Amino acid sequence: MVRTTVEGDVRVLTLSRPARRNALDRDALSELSDAVAEASEPVLYLHGAGTAFCAGADLEVVRDLDGDAAADFAALGQRVANELEGYDGAVIAGIDGAARGGGVELALACDLRVATPEATFAETGVKLGLFGAWGGTTRLPRVVGEGEAMDLALSGRTVGAEAALRMGLVSRVTDAPRAVADELAAVDHAALRTLKRRLRDDTDQATGDERERAAFADLVDTAEF
Repeated sequence: MVRTTVEGDVRVLTLSRPARRNALDRDALSELSDAVAEASEPVLYLHGAGTAFCAGADLEVVRDLDGDAAADFAALGQRVANELEGYDGAVIAGIDGAARGGGVELALACDLRVATPEATFAETGVKLGLFGAWGGTTRLPRVVGEGEAMDLALSGRTVGAEAALRMGLVSRVTDAPRAVADELAAVDHAALRTLKRRLRDDTDQATGDERERAAFADLVDTAEF
């Protein structure tokens, strides 16, 4: 359900369950986790096969879960999102078509969300009496701000690529999201990895400044310019 190919310095992870709009069950989440763990390239590119990026959690699975099993399923999705966020390199979500629920949450865990003009986004869980539980309630307001997050989550409404760009949900809108992965792979890999670590560091300002100085000094010692 997750295909992996290596194209130069880019590892491409393809969610490949098009008949279910790439909805994710336990096996698919585990495969995605394994694919991230096996990667070492400076850039990961995550996208979906067919006409959707990812429809989120497979509702055929969710409706059969009891409380404990539901918590375990949520924990698995959270772990995968955390692994994407913590990957030592740039992670790009290439979004063509629908991203729904958990699909939005996986995209939020990526460093860049690059959408085609046809991409659409929605946190539809509220309409089903649910909500996204793969880290979305913390990442969504961090990415788009509390006001936009409240609007998206509480209404369950669908937004297109340009609206998502205006609110900061996506980084770019382009006909060729995959080309952005090549763009990032062409920069200095040590600097790319160091910058991601610095930008993801949520420590206090003084500690962050100290780590920034040290990281800069390390790069100056090794960079060729």
